Amino acid sequence: MVSLDPPTPIMTPFTIATITTSGEAPIPPPTIRSIILENLPTFNSAFRSEERLRLLETSFSEYRQTNQFADAVSAIPDIVHQYMDQQMKEAVREAVQIQTDRLQDSLQRENDEFLHNIDENMKNVLKELVKNQVKEQVSRILPQIEESVNATLE
Repeated sequence: MVSLDPPTPIMTPFTIATITTSGEAPIPPPTIRSIILENLPTFNSAFRSEERLRLLETSFSEYRQTNQFADAVSAIPDIVHQYMDQQMKEAVREAVQIQTDRLQDSLQRENDEFLHNIDENMKNVLKELVKNQVKEQVSRILPQIEESVNATLE
């Protein structure tokens, strides 16, 4: 059921001071007993702000520790990737160096073999040339020698 009575206005010290006229003595605000003030809850006790603050600090601390752990865990793939990249680069560099050395050795052996073959071929060609020249010269000189020997023997 709704009351139809008009609400009673609340009189504060400011309202009282504005209502009083200058001719009248101001009415002092009513004194509130200290027992009532002592029983009023404080802001901290009413809202338990200190307890909430402690809980928030604890939660935040746990979050930071968890967050640091999560950051460390999430950094692991990048660290592993960098390590693997470095290892792969080193392995590729070593493999290329080994292959280069093998190719150089192989090419050097081929070059040495090629030079040896050229040397042998030149020796054989020179032997044949000398042999042919000797045969040619002997065949030209031999008749003169035979004539000379026959002339001396007669």
